[in-house]
Amino acid sequence: MKDNDWKSRLNVVYSTKPDYKYTVEADKSDEQQTLPPNRQNLTVCLDKKQRKGKKVTLITGFKGTTEDLKNLGKELKSKCSAGGSVKDGEIIIQGDFCNKILELLIKAGYKAKRTGG
Repeated sequence: MKDNDWKSRLNVVYSTKPDYKYTVEADKSDEQQTLPPNRQNLTVCLDKKQRKGKKVTLITGFKGTTEDLKNLGKELKSKCSAGGSVKDGEIIIQGDFCNKILELLIKAGYKAKRTGG
């Protein structure tokens, strides 16, 4: 990226100092790399708190890029034929699919365990 690229400047529109260096955004290359499935420690649990009594299956503990997390979430949602989302580093799948998801994750090579009731 160029040093004087105006789109990447942070909080400065113009400076009268001839030797002023603009602060630019950091690259997104500092995002952690995805661990292989056999080194992931995933937890699968059933949750209905703050969801008006609706049951959802939560998958947490994924270490890696958000793109890989979204891909895993998309695959699990399609296998369960259910809706859901991926946010805040966890996969949310609508409905009670704990046993099915646990089975799918173990079959794919992930270290997964069920928590909660």
